[in-house]
Amino acid sequence: MKTFLQNISNSVSHLLFPHNCLGCATDLLNQNDLLCAKCFTDLPETNFATAPNNPIEKTFLGRIKIEQATSSFYFTKESLLQHLMVQLKYKNNREVGLYLGKLLGHHLLQSNRFSDVEALIPLPLNDKKEYKRGYNQAEMICKGIAEVFEKPIVNNAVIRTVFTETQTHENRISRWQNMEGVFALTNEKAIVNKHVLLVDDVVTTGATLESCGAEILKTANTKLSIACVAFTI
Repeated sequence: MKTFLQNISNSVSHLLFPHNCLGCATDLLNQNDLLCAKCFTDLPETNFATAPNNPIEKTFLGRIKIEQATSSFYFTKESLLQHLMVQLKYKNNREVGLYLGKLLGHHLLQSNRFSDVEALIPLPLNDKKEYKRGYNQAEMICKGIAEVFEKPIVNNAVIRTVFTETQTHENRISRWQNMEGVFALTNEKAIVNKHVLLVDDVVTTGATLESCGAEILKTANTKLSIACVAFTI
């Protein structure tokens, strides 16, 4: 009898509050998932977390000293992952950040290359942009990571002092020039002598992460690694 009533309750709840896959809109998915099994398996995993000298690490070679770097998925235009990023950054869907962060957290947890990371740092947004969006998408991703990877989030070690427009259509040199002097240390004590993981949504040229990472590395005896949800190909 209890099971019968529970089934009725679940059915009514589904009718009143439908839960559909963000990829294909099917309702055949677990209540706590954002993607159905098919769409989840369609996400193009990189397996970078367990691969030294992977393409992201090569991106920063000779530019900034990092310990390790990874991303969970490849990013391409008109893809499911791009749709998820639009939901996160422009459609006020914070749950996407938490969900993708948990997936990234599992990849980090499965790799011994990140086991000595001591803190997570979300790539800062300028106050103006964060106010407009309502949140920092990198912080949402960090919160998802922390649920799985169980590392503290440090929000006040570095800030973004300059508002920059989207750099989607900029080339590598322009992106690097636009990032000069954008970040500033505000709380060195929070990261001194620590191995920190700088987190963002998508890495393309790496200019923004390089600029922020260089500021972080001004702190004494601090080691830097980088993790993003996706890597642009």
